[in-house]
Amino acid sequence: MMASLKLALVADAFPPLRTSGAIQLHDLACEMATQGHEVTVIVPSHKIRDSSQVQKSHGFRIIRLKALKTKNINHIRRTLHEFLMPYFMMYNLRRSILKNERWDGVIWYSPSIFHGPLIKFLKQTSQCKSYLILRDIFPDWALEVGLIKKGPIYKLFAAVAAFQYSLADVIGIQSKGNLKYFKNILESDESKVEILPNWLGNAVQSPCRIRLNDTILAGRTIFVYAGNMGVAQGMEILIDLAYHFEHRQDLGFLFVGRGHEVKKLQEISGRRLLTNTLFYDEIEPAQMSDLYTRCHIGLIALDPRHKSHNIPGKFLSYLQAGLPVLANVNKGNDIAHLIREHSVGQVCETNALNELVECVHVLVEQVSQDKQISDRCRLLFSKEYSVEKVTKQVVVGLGK
Repeated sequence: MMASLKLALVADAFPPLRTSGAIQLHDLACEMATQGHEVTVIVPSHKIRDSSQVQKSHGFRIIRLKALKTKNINHIRRTLHEFLMPYFMMYNLRRSILKNERWDGVIWYSPSIFHGPLIKFLKQTSQCKSYLILRDIFPDWALEVGLIKKGPIYKLFAAVAAFQYSLADVIGIQSKGNLKYFKNILESDESKVEILPNWLGNAVQSPCRIRLNDTILAGRTIFVYAGNMGVAQGMEILIDLAYHFEHRQDLGFLFVGRGHEVKKLQEISGRRLLTNTLFYDEIEPAQMSDLYTRCHIGLIALDPRHKSHNIPGKFLSYLQAGLPVLANVNKGNDIAHLIREHSVGQVCETNALNELVECVHVLVEQVSQDKQISDRCRLLFSKEYSVEKVTKQVVVGLGK
């Protein structure tokens, strides 16, 4: 049995935030505690009055450190606030009741890319190893989708990202296809990179406030998109898809979540007078399982300009609920191979509406005829994306 470790888990998102990253980190902290480790989650908060706030939850400890707001603000303010975030956190950690704590290992989650100064401080004071859980290869994906240009700003972000890579003893990336990104970045040190899949804990179920039987989508085969709706997702094609199937009274499209593109997508839907499409604000994570029992197919969208590989958290939640997936992703993305290899849905890599439409026809027929498809989804989830497996891998990585 592995020895118990005293672990610090650093992130910028944790419940009560409802993002997929926050949910994942909560599940990870719970499982680490279950496996016998002493876990302290270190997160920034702009909402607390004091410089720090400590609480206990599910067998682990959370310290919230006063910092500037970094969510739901414009890009310029967010960048500035995230740059300052680790310095605020270090200052307030030194003033907290945990100022003399020492750790056997430090784990941090990216995004954000700006935790580097705090991680360096924790490593130096504890003389311990660190594990970077890397979910986004930023700023490269932002460059690919046109959010930033290859100039001084890109170089600044790339330098910040390189700094955090240099601090990690192990970097866990979510997909094999992303290994090529590190061959040049890390040069001879690329051996410290390993595949660490995304994960989810056991789904908690409580009644969902969205009652589909009382809406225009009642009785239809429901395509559900649950999660962030931002630039990186390239979701306009999903509205085009709904418009194409406007004449079909048996199909419905449900979008649940938040993000910079929500208003734009709602406006497009409104202009087209779509009667097969509904939008809802994000819901509590515990309500998601109940919602999925009323849906039939999970939607995934990634901007086709991406070159990196991404296995979104929503993909895991669909699989866990037994929902096959319809995915529109960038060409060559590892998720396309996963979906096809395990026969858990249909995938389009061309970003062509006519091909995506054909995928809908095939998948709707498959869902009605293939009684084992839900079982295959759940099996893939339990085999590859359990939080128990990921937790053990991270702890082993800290011992390398």
